[in-house]
Amino acid sequence: MVPFSILDLSPIVQGGTAGEALQRSLDLARHAERLGYRRYWLAEHHNMPGIASAATAVVIGHVAAGTKTIRVGSGGVMLPNHAPLVIAEQFGTLEALFPGRIDLGLGRAPGTDQLTARALRRGLPDSADTFPQDVQELQAYFRPVAPHQAVQAVPGGGLAVPVWLLGSSLFSAQLAAALGLPFAFASHFAPDHLDEALELYREKFRPSETLREPYAMAAIAVFAADTEAAAARLFTSLQQSFVKLRRGTPGPLPPPVDTMAGLWSPVEEAMVGHAFAEAVVGSPATVKRGIEKFLQRTGVDELMVTAAIHDHAARLRSFELVAQVRGGK
Repeated sequence: MVPFSILDLSPIVQGGTAGEALQRSLDLARHAERLGYRRYWLAEHHNMPGIASAATAVVIGHVAAGTKTIRVGSGGVMLPNHAPLVIAEQFGTLEALFPGRIDLGLGRAPGTDQLTARALRRGLPDSADTFPQDVQELQAYFRPVAPHQAVQAVPGGGLAVPVWLLGSSLFSAQLAAALGLPFAFASHFAPDHLDEALELYREKFRPSETLREPYAMAAIAVFAADTEAAAARLFTSLQQSFVKLRRGTPGPLPPPVDTMAGLWSPVEEAMVGHAFAEAVVGSPATVKRGIEKFLQRTGVDELMVTAAIHDHAARLRSFELVAQVRGGK
């Protein structure tokens, strides 16, 4: 049975605070643990008024400390924003605190706008071009410390934190295959190259000391409710938020509306429809059919679901209904 996991951006809702968002993330993680989800990943985004998980390693520690068994990790850390040693120390510390429960998912996008990216990378070169080398350097810090090794990650050395590569194009699929790493595709907002990336990853995969066979995960947005209309209404919060992001005016997650009519142009409607082409929205029966169809088509080894839902109780209910698809509690 394909395991299910959760991707959380710790959404800050209109009228709410970052502190409240982070507490809701912990509550959702505990809920997910009870429901049998395998992982709970948090994403690095910056200068986004609607996202509270910018300090991703700190939030991972917050969630891991409040749960017991679920794996907690990054989906992902945007490695070009950081020196590899810093990430090795952060995730080495997390692994030392929560042994066997930490995942390190890496992306090569900035996770923000270019102005903010420059502020984040002050003193660092434009390291997107050195991403493959940076990934390998980071991996090296997690290996057993060699005699006379000049630079060590403390904690980190010898802890073998699992490293994943994340992507929405063919680049990370090829790199994950070459390095023998698990691969996660961001089809929850960038579905265009999903099938091609999965095929390329599986075809080019080279076994490594950490992974003998390819292991692929894909993320999709899933909005589940007891009725079709209720689920469609929940989805309007994300639709509104995405339109505002593309207009250059991001903000807290807005409450749902009965209709999007008048809130977007035809071009924006088409843009949102394209970005969320893989989204599954509806009643339990619709969600079951949609997820099963996606799994059958892609053959992924694991499914990661995400949902930016304004009302916390509705969000908990949505993930409960998704868990029932795979026979969760």
